[in-house]
Amino acid sequence: MFDSNDITYLVVINDEKQYSIWPAHRDLPLGWHKEGKSGKREECLDHIEQVWTDMRPLSLRVRMDENV
Repeated sequence: MFDSNDITYLVVINDEKQYSIWPAHRDLPLGWHKEGKSGKREECLDHIEQVWTDMRPLSLRVRMDENV
């Protein structure tokens, strides 16, 4: 389902600032929100590769910053 180039995808993000793609015609799962980018699968994956530079969940980043 998530490998079709024939449908439009959304770039989605959760509260931990983790990214994924989701078919635009489907309801978003709980905890995920539209990031703003939509398009073909590869376009969305390329966008995620550019913007998601820190793979750590937000809660871990905050915790690590507090311990610096």
